[in-house]
Amino acid sequence: MKYKLSVTKNFASAHCLREYKGRCEDLHGHNWKIRAAFSGSKLDNAGLLIDFTDIKKHLDKIIAYLDHKFLNEIEPFNKINPTAENIAAFIYEQLKQIETETAKVCEVEVWESEYSSAVVSI
Repeated sequence: MKYKLSVTKNFASAHCLREYKGRCEDLHGHNWKIRAAFSGSKLDNAGLLIDFTDIKKHLDKIIAYLDHKFLNEIEPFNKINPTAENIAAFIYEQLKQIETETAKVCEVEVWESEYSSAVVSI
């Protein structure tokens, strides 16, 4: 049996896309929505794959770094384009820090609007 659980959070920030021809090359902001998912096939003695509280705490730290910032001015987005895809990959890599032997980050979805999202997954 395989388990998958997720936590959803929000933050606001601004960015502009480099090497892009169109409106998004200009400074603009988003109310981002993030969904981070972990998966595994073994539960601990308490019947948990991973504690939601642990995911929320770590995701809150990541979001605090991104929230109300001009993303183009902070690492790694001062070097790479702050696209939804790259933001999802950044969050995915940061969440790997709390993986356990049995619970691995498997997916991060980043919405830049109600209708547009990017997903990074294993």
